[in-house]
Amino acid sequence: MTIPVFLELVEIKAKTASVLPFILGACYSWYNYHTLNLLALIVFFIAMFIFNMAVDILDNYNDYHHAKAGHDYKRKTNIIGRENLSVKGIFWLLSAMIAVSAVMGLVLVYYTGWPLLVMGVICYLVGIFYSSGRHPLSSLPLGEVFSGPTMGFLITLICVYVNTYQVFTWNLMSLGGVLLISLPNTLWISNLMLANNICDLEEDEKNERYTLVHYLGKGRSVRLFVIMNVVAVIALVCAVGVGIAPWTILFSLLVLPLIIKQNKLFLEKQVKKETFICAVKILAVGAASQAVTFLMYMPFS
Repeated sequence: MTIPVFLELVEIKAKTASVLPFILGACYSWYNYHTLNLLALIVFFIAMFIFNMAVDILDNYNDYHHAKAGHDYKRKTNIIGRENLSVKGIFWLLSAMIAVSAVMGLVLVYYTGWPLLVMGVICYLVGIFYSSGRHPLSSLPLGEVFSGPTMGFLITLICVYVNTYQVFTWNLMSLGGVLLISLPNTLWISNLMLANNICDLEEDEKNERYTLVHYLGKGRSVRLFVIMNVVAVIALVCAVGVGIAPWTILFSLLVLPLIIKQNKLFLEKQVKKETFICAVKILAVGAASQAVTFLMYMPFS
């Protein structure tokens, strides 16, 4: 397997969805707790990144197996069939990656405490069953509910916890602060799946995949997409207002015209090849601007 094929197999271009919440969690810890546990952060980042790659390999693996025999997707679209990769080799690769990340996670649990074990188990269960089993989460009206909170909120929370476990207190104020700072990422990641399901509604229903869009209808789902983007932007401002984020975060509002433009494009047309990219751009630009403007304050802290 060549490096370019491996990078496509693990969907390396989509890794910003996990890396940016990690950066946000580290910045939040430094700003609110004035501490940075570099060793714990590095171990967590490596474990998280390996597991994230394994989950994307698992998605491709399951999509390959679920594809109908003779279907062009299996032979020409899915990377396993297109590149003639060993199915057994792919299975052992993703199994090894999951095992390595789990061992690293357990080492962190030993040093930081059992709350990390609980959060880690949730992440692993969601990651594995997102595309696995008879009724994967991605085919149910639960995909948006699990994808955003897991990657947006839990990754940030775990990052904050492993960085501050000596002083972190499990109360509503602590959890509320992490929830608010991670809310934009959480909503934008959920919106990514919502936009995908809006575009794929007819095809999903033909394949008996009854997602949230099936139950809400396309019109309500599109309105929900817009509402979540609005709430995400409001959350950015509120985080500064309540004092859990620095004033530099407000510079992220400079990308507001782009977010508004992408919203309008998606409102006009919901076509996978043409406007699904709108949700991708909103997530990439919105999440990156939040992380970068938080980092901007670090030299002044």
